[in-house]
Amino acid sequence: MRSIKQPGPPVAERIQWVEARGRAFSFTLQAGLPLLEAARRGFAAEGFAGGVLNFGRGALGPFAYVMPALSKTGENAAFYSDTYRPEGVTRTKLGSMTLGMRDGAPFFHCHGLWTEADGKASGGHMLPDETVVVEPFEVEAFGIDGAMFAAEPDPETNFKLFGPVAVASTGARTTSRSFALRLRPNQDFAGGLEDFCRAHGIARAKIHGGVGSTIGARFTHGGITEPFATELAITAGTIAAGPSGALEAALDVALVDYTGGIAEGRMVRGDNPVLMTMELVLEVLG
Repeated sequence: MRSIKQPGPPVAERIQWVEARGRAFSFTLQAGLPLLEAARRGFAAEGFAGGVLNFGRGALGPFAYVMPALSKTGENAAFYSDTYRPEGVTRTKLGSMTLGMRDGAPFFHCHGLWTEADGKASGGHMLPDETVVVEPFEVEAFGIDGAMFAAEPDPETNFKLFGPVAVASTGARTTSRSFALRLRPNQDFAGGLEDFCRAHGIARAKIHGGVGSTIGARFTHGGITEPFATELAITAGTIAAGPSGALEAALDVALVDYTGGIAEGRMVRGDNPVLMTMELVLEVLG
């Protein structure tokens, strides 16, 4: 399996996780608000301090983002591009967001695909402090209670990354057992999730949110992304018994690589290792 040498030593625990309770709901992002504040308000209205969400078509402007890029210093296995600030209104195609905390304040990690006002199709990592909702649009969210994604220094990758931590319950109404997860580098995305579910007696699960990166990508439709640095959003995901009876993860994703190449599809199980991180919420269904 492909792998990328990280600047720091690997941590023994390859999946960081916290068990929690959660609930799926939808809400509308309010126009005129920064995307971060619009998301925070939507979760807070349901009694949650954070969680994950997915969205389709929306309108953003001002809008700022970065793309994956090669590292210029060698201090990281890959890095970010300079900041892009396209003029006019950017129309999103899809996206996935993790809403958590960084340096004691709300923060998000959000990847997606979009079309800029001049017609350019692009994608990458949205910047929370420079992106504003232009028109109201609906999102599908999953709030978590008893866990939170918090940005903390990660010596292995030399980045400050979101990972789940246990927190006190906010008393939000919940319906499901869930797990907040972060997969660490150089493990197969599907295989890591399947192993986690087996270890925790989970027969069926649904993935909510899903933001991270893989070392290129291999798709079941035959497509291949060769450039190793990507920014990826999960668009749909389930884990359930396959034809053989063994657990199988079905992971539909969209990504942009460091050359600007865009790809979408279902990932091949066993051939898509994590590059830096992969954060998501598993809702237990059985």
